[in-house]
Amino acid sequence: MTNREKLAASCQAHLAALAAAGRRKGKEQVVTAIRPPRDGYGHRVLLAGQGDTEFLRMNSNSYLGLSLHPQVIAAAAQAAERFGAGPGAVRFISGTYAPHVALEERLARFHGREAAMLFSAAYAAMVGILPQLIGPETVVISDSLNHNCIINAIRLAKPTAKAIYSHLDLAELATQLQAHCTQAKRALVVTDGIFSMRGDHAPLGAIAALCEQYRDDYAEGVILVVDDSHGVGAFGPTGRGTEEYAKGRAEVLVATLGKALGVNGGYVAADGAVIDLLRETAPLYVYSNPLTPAETAAAHAALDILDSAEGLELLATLHSRTAHFRSGLRSLGYETIDGDHPIVPLLVRDTHKTAELVSRLFAKGILATGLNYPIVPKGDEEIRFQISASHTEKDIEYVLEVLGVVGKTGA
Repeated sequence: MTNREKLAASCQAHLAALAAAGRRKGKEQVVTAIRPPRDGYGHRVLLAGQGDTEFLRMNSNSYLGLSLHPQVIAAAAQAAERFGAGPGAVRFISGTYAPHVALEERLARFHGREAAMLFSAAYAAMVGILPQLIGPETVVISDSLNHNCIINAIRLAKPTAKAIYSHLDLAELATQLQAHCTQAKRALVVTDGIFSMRGDHAPLGAIAALCEQYRDDYAEGVILVVDDSHGVGAFGPTGRGTEEYAKGRAEVLVATLGKALGVNGGYVAADGAVIDLLRETAPLYVYSNPLTPAETAAAHAALDILDSAEGLELLATLHSRTAHFRSGLRSLGYETIDGDHPIVPLLVRDTHKTAELVSRLFAKGILATGLNYPIVPKGDEEIRFQISASHTEKDIEYVLEVLGVVGKTGA
């Protein structure tokens, strides 16, 4: 066998193992067109290989529907005309454009921080910054259901100790903080704001209080880092995320422009000294091209919409549609998780049944995401529905109607 053949054989064996374990994602659905709203229904998409069948997306992170907002699209087009299609260099060479600076200043004001910095994605932000905040005399304490980006960021770091507390178990978090104070100068507590598989949220007020309680036990304090990618723009009275909803504040906030704001990219907001250090040391910022000026301008426009009367109306619609769908699931006898976030899980608790129900929904023109082990713990298999302000009441009723049939009869 040639080297190419050996590599291909190895890859095929790995793929077969993933498939056998039920962990292979398979081919991606390719969106080929977006149809406008009509007859009281919202947008529909066309998929490659599915002809003219129209699909309702119940698995989009665009919680406010801003990715299709005319003002956001126009901002992207105008910036592309003015600055071109790409940045052409990393930030510290010649890749910093006026829209980058303007958006960072706007994000800092929005979150009440001294400064903010942009990354190509929130995943890149977390992986880029967390190792820079973790030294050899730091203990890292992480929620057991934190996102993969946090897990991999911790793996890249070199702390003196790592600890995991059971999901949302603050008594266990307190025990970990107390247990490690003699072996570390700094404790870094890291958590998702919204847990993306379940839609539940971290009680940031209580977590921040614990960090403050144990502050003096660590020479360099107890630092709270929060990834609120699913929270910002979709949670809290004005869309400022889990910090606003749960009345707690992190020293370092990571979030995304690619979910509720409908565009692309990630960012970090913190005190000025923290951001200054991260600009010098975070490799995925220093050595990676930034967002395009067009993406940056579009995100700025989306943030302006969120932080306006129109944004409050979108948030109100989002919360109304979410409550409608969650109560509808319960009325049909399905199990879900309490909460106000537009991630609404339908707990199936069986891998085969989850895949079967997702397939039945697809046959009825509904796109939803099945989550099985190891993405979620065994016994927590689910279908994750994600509500958007762009969903109409007729959209929600249609999905509930279909669930009322296919979930019970297998039709």
